[in-house]
Amino acid sequence: MKITDVRAYVVNPGLPLIGSATANPEHREWTFVEIDTDEGISGWGECTNYPGGGSFLTASAVLACKEALEGEDPADIERLWHKLYRRYTYLGARGLPTSAISGIDIALWDIKGKALGRPVYDLLGGKFRTDVRLYANGWFTGCSTPQEYARAAKSVMLKAGHTACKLDPFLEMRPFHTRYVDGQISAQGEQLGYDIVAAVREAVGPQHEILIDAHGHYNVGTAIRLANNLFDQSKIGWFEEPVPPESYEALRQVREHVRAAICVGERLFTRYDFVPVLQNRLADYIMPDVVWTGGISELKKIATMAEAYYVPVSPHNAMGPLQVVAGAHVCMNIPNFYRLEHSMGAIPSYQKFLTEKLNFHDGCVTLNGKPGLGYDLDRDALAANISATWKSQGGTLPQARARRTTRR
Repeated sequence: MKITDVRAYVVNPGLPLIGSATANPEHREWTFVEIDTDEGISGWGECTNYPGGGSFLTASAVLACKEALEGEDPADIERLWHKLYRRYTYLGARGLPTSAISGIDIALWDIKGKALGRPVYDLLGGKFRTDVRLYANGWFTGCSTPQEYARAAKSVMLKAGHTACKLDPFLEMRPFHTRYVDGQISAQGEQLGYDIVAAVREAVGPQHEILIDAHGHYNVGTAIRLANNLFDQSKIGWFEEPVPPESYEALRQVREHVRAAICVGERLFTRYDFVPVLQNRLADYIMPDVVWTGGISELKKIATMAEAYYVPVSPHNAMGPLQVVAGAHVCMNIPNFYRLEHSMGAIPSYQKFLTEKLNFHDGCVTLNGKPGLGYDLDRDALAANISATWKSQGGTLPQARARRTTRR
């Protein structure tokens, strides 16, 4: 079998940015990858990245890899991963290149599973579990007061059977999500955040896990104060990304002075970035992202490294439907799994783009067990929702055609 074509599609699912009721939906594009072979089997992947038009960058990076992949055997996933990774070593292979590699890697696993007639989790070594436990994000869109957060927690999240949720309650800091300045927050903004979490805690009860996403907004002193106050007042389950990801030393200072558990890793790329986190015990949980850090192959390796340190893995998962699927395959296979993130507000869009709906139930997702990823993208939905910007740039468009899903 040989690779004959590599395509990327950027679609607009019509969703506002998580946590924002007013953001332009065109700023939350999803990027999908399709790889064709000469035996008629195609594989699907994803490499979505929201901020700063990142989904267009990752799509373009995928297309830049096309000539390095055409004519190759798609079964050689490990060799092709390294070929692409080293191809961009003088650019800096961790970040944009690994996001593109992620989409390609996921699609190659899809092809391999379809060719062999087995689901990806089976090829990874089989399953530890059938249902993949989730924690809920994106359940609070449009909320701005403690009362609104409490109502949403009851009417949206608990109603769906979730026992864990995540939120960033410090609304004042939203403009600084991609522009860290001094890492400080006003007294009023800080108190509002405490009040929101306290209201959610009262709404969900003492057994529910409340996870806090700090988005790397804070300096060391502020992060320590916020994390400790939230832990003492509302018994949060973790404080995620307390400081920007560039400084392991800043993370060490926070880790040494915070009573809450620490989770990091969505902006760390490949196993190499996780080595100092694990060796220096800088986090209680890690959250690599399957569409950014290097795909299914790399997420599995990072999880195996973390297993040796008895650190649980909880993949970051706030993008599109194939991120959910690819992450769930790995989560089914690894022993040191905590929970998989998902966005409740994005579920209708997840389902719209898949030929078969994902089975969300009782705070879990259960995969269908079909070969490869088990889920193909709906070409009609792709064509109807191609990003206007991607189309204007001459980006690839999906073509309606029949595909075999397994070898004859």
